[in-house]
Amino acid sequence: MPNGDNWQGDVLRDLRNGPHQPAQPTPAAQPADPYAAAAREGAEPQSRPQAQVPGHSRPSQHPQPQARPAVRPARTPDSRPAVDPALAGAVRRSRSGEPLTTRAARALWRTVSSSAAREVAAATRTAELLQQPVTTGRQIAVTSIRGGAGKSTIAALLGTTYAHYRQDPVLFVEADPALGSLPVRLGAESLRWTTGDVADIVEPQMSLLDVTGYLVQLRDNSWLLPGSQGQIGAMLDTRSYERAMVALRRYFGVTVVDCETLPAEVARVALSASQARVLTTPATLDGIASTHAVLQWMKGLPPHVIAGTLVVVTEQAPHSGIDTAEAVRTLESTGTGVHVLPYDRHLAAGGAIHTEQLARSTRTTATRLAADVFQLSQKRH
Repeated sequence: MPNGDNWQGDVLRDLRNGPHQPAQPTPAAQPADPYAAAAREGAEPQSRPQAQVPGHSRPSQHPQPQARPAVRPARTPDSRPAVDPALAGAVRRSRSGEPLTTRAARALWRTVSSSAAREVAAATRTAELLQQPVTTGRQIAVTSIRGGAGKSTIAALLGTTYAHYRQDPVLFVEADPALGSLPVRLGAESLRWTTGDVADIVEPQMSLLDVTGYLVQLRDNSWLLPGSQGQIGAMLDTRSYERAMVALRRYFGVTVVDCETLPAEVARVALSASQARVLTTPATLDGIASTHAVLQWMKGLPPHVIAGTLVVVTEQAPHSGIDTAEAVRTLESTGTGVHVLPYDRHLAAGGAIHTEQLARSTRTTATRLAADVFQLSQKRH
């Protein structure tokens, strides 16, 4: 990893080089069934998807030149639970994001208020933004200056929103192998193939159905590629990350990347290759100060960097210790947009996110954030 004196220069070079463009697939023969072949080789994928995803067809059945076979990993990884079964008894029943009295008061207010039509109109406009078609897959990177800033939570909320509103497949990539919490937030039960493994497996001639056999299937046409199997010492180098992202980009309309904290090397590469970035910060004095310093530094980079970045201030306690409105004004003075994710009891528990249990304000913020970030990603090709 570069030292603290020159990592900013490395980022600048990465950003000037522009996003990594995936190679266009070349005509290839219909690959043999990877599940049958893998079974013979003792390296079967995690699971066989039940059906082809709509809008993505298998390669043509017409004769084509023989394709180079995919490179199989030397060792087939064992499937591991995302959460240690011994901890299952420690998990309490998940709470709703807001108290019952708040939900009841809001329902009553909506009954007597005349603003319901305006809310529906605003929701419709947001949905239209989220459903815009893309010509190439959009990559959205989520990172932070320090741990505990809510980046995995934000990544989960963003990807879940895209998967709900969009027709094309959505991919979650965990580029944080150091015991990242994204699989837990997404409710994944088990983990097997990781980013480092898939980097050596995916080939241009493979169909979406082939590729998803190595991913963790989630709800709403979305998949997860974990960074590790929850083991200390797992590594992810930049070359493996780049190979995996270039290979997978063409299969998914939107990819949300949960990065390591800055200034980690993989995080820098992910930021430079993405079309939009989200920087999360806790609603604390030190969190706001550190994020403001980074935004000031980003103003010296090519204009598209800070123009394609949004900040999310996460309130992790019912009553923040800072003036949130003043913090937002300070961060916005750098020229970037800022969203505030309000405190939510359901998110604060730290387990799997159930969207139906989120507070209304959380769902509204997540949807607007997803729409704004997606709009930014459309402006960079």
